[in-house]
Amino acid sequence: MTIEAINPANNEVIGRYEETSSEEVKQIVEAVHMTGHQWRGLNFRERATYMRRAAQNLRDSAHEYGILMAKEMGKPLRDGIAEAEKCAWACDYYAENAEQFLAPEFIESDASESFVTYQPLGVVLAIMPWNFPFWQVFRFAAPALMAGNTAVLKHASNVPGCALAIERIFRDSGFPEHAFRSLLVGSDQVDAIIENPLVQAVTLTGSTQAGKAVAQKAGQMLKKTVLELGGSDPYLILEDADLAEAVTTCVKSRLINSGQSCIAAKRFVVVQSQLAAFTDKFVAQMNAARMGDPLNEATEVGPQARHDLRDQLHEQVQRSISQGAACLLGGEIPDSEGAYYPPTVLSDVRPGMPAYDEELFGPVAAIIPVADEEGAIRTANDSSFGLGAAVFTRDIERGRRIAAEQLEAGDCFVNTFVKSDPRLPFGGIKESGYGRELSHFGIKEFVNIKTVYIQ
Repeated sequence: MTIEAINPANNEVIGRYEETSSEEVKQIVEAVHMTGHQWRGLNFRERATYMRRAAQNLRDSAHEYGILMAKEMGKPLRDGIAEAEKCAWACDYYAENAEQFLAPEFIESDASESFVTYQPLGVVLAIMPWNFPFWQVFRFAAPALMAGNTAVLKHASNVPGCALAIERIFRDSGFPEHAFRSLLVGSDQVDAIIENPLVQAVTLTGSTQAGKAVAQKAGQMLKKTVLELGGSDPYLILEDADLAEAVTTCVKSRLINSGQSCIAAKRFVVVQSQLAAFTDKFVAQMNAARMGDPLNEATEVGPQARHDLRDQLHEQVQRSISQGAACLLGGEIPDSEGAYYPPTVLSDVRPGMPAYDEELFGPVAAIIPVADEEGAIRTANDSSFGLGAAVFTRDIERGRRIAAEQLEAGDCFVNTFVKSDPRLPFGGIKESGYGRELSHFGIKEFVNIKTVYIQ
């Protein structure tokens, strides 16, 4: 079977790849497993040497990788370059800190000596999405490999070139040939890969539906999973917010990656006293965003990654409007080539509408009015998702209290937009998944936390 990579900006087929057969998958997994014996035998300094080379590769070729992302999934070029550079940061971060994070921990007990040691599990299967085709992979791969694991990647089928480029980065940086391999397979092969006894753990970033299916299969096989799933992040605009700063930040977060981010701002929960001013400024800035060719460095909003995803987004917008939402901007499919969807603003969004209850994965903003802080918190938490959230207020202590104690999400920010950082744990609760990536929490997800007791 042939996998096609299609440029969503112009519908051009830019590459054709042969799918990895089920027999080839077994052979690759076996090779990755065997390589694990060699890789785990290296010390942290040796592994770090290769990881730093990968970081340098990413920086040296960031423009090239940005072009690849733009062509395969429509990411604006400047965003793709920044993504490659962020991956380099993660590689350097774990090269520098993995040994410290996984150092043995000595604990007093009745033993003459007792301690905890962290040992690699083996082969980790990563099932990754198209929206951040480099970052999603490296934020799992850098810690997993530095911990001594090996890995196989099942990337999204619309970014096969990115999958193979990442494999080459590791190989060209001196990693053993089979320390990290990409499998060009469809979703129909995932169950068999999870069932393979040589695969020890699974990490997935993707939809809630995909996460539930993978968790069910991995649970049947008693294999560890980490799931980073969908989100419908609320941004709370309180009555004492700096409105100019809040609007600029909210627009930036809603349009990041052309709106295709699980931690993009999606629901704007605005207290009544700020509603009119926020809405006017927000619509104006959304309208000013430049939509166009992702290879143009001035472009802020590129096409959606696929036509079917664009059409699904439009259907959610139209259903919300039919149920009473007001469309203040956008909301129509452009009469042009490519999978474009314009920045769109919906107001008067209420429970029961897709814009309130579902994740809208594109440049569509839902403005939800509330009376006060209590109503804002209640509305923010009125969601099946729990990935990120932000609150805007001039009272820092107030913002700290709301973020730390009252918002139901894994990543809560005050007066800025939600983002991932190698130094901080990242992940969600509820239908946004479980487990954590990044920081010292992330590297400990795929190790055997082993107790050693000496009498």
